[in-house]
Formats: sequence, C-alpha cells, structure tokens
Amino acid sequence: MAGKVTKDMGILEIAQKYPESIEVFQKYGLGCLGCAAARFENLEAGAKVHGFDPDQMVADINALIEA
Repeated sequence: MAGKVTKDMGILEIAQKYPESIEVFQKYGLGCLGCAAARFENLEAGAKVHGFDPDQMVADINALIEA
C-alpha cells in the first residue's frame, strides 16, 4: 500500500512525512528525533539499538496513520 511506513525508512523521514508517528516514538521512549543518529539511521536500526521490535513499531505507526 502506497504511503505506508516501512522499517527501511529513515527515522527523520518518517517523522517529517507522518508527524503523528512521533507519538509512537514517544510511546517506546525513543527520543530519536533529537538524536544525531536520526538523520541517517533507519527505523529498524534505531529500534534494535534500543531493544524494540521494529516490525511492531512499524505496525503501530501504520495503524496510527491509517486511523
């Protein structure tokens, strides 16, 4: 489906395209948007570094976007 977030997308790219996704990053306790790594790290790498399941984060973000 076009417009869906994937774990290969950059963190900053997701936040810019889908501002509502910030709610999900906050839910997981990730301050990714203020982190220098957010400029080059994709969602999968960021989630794994912090011990979270990237597939679950993608599902949560897409559910919020589609709501």
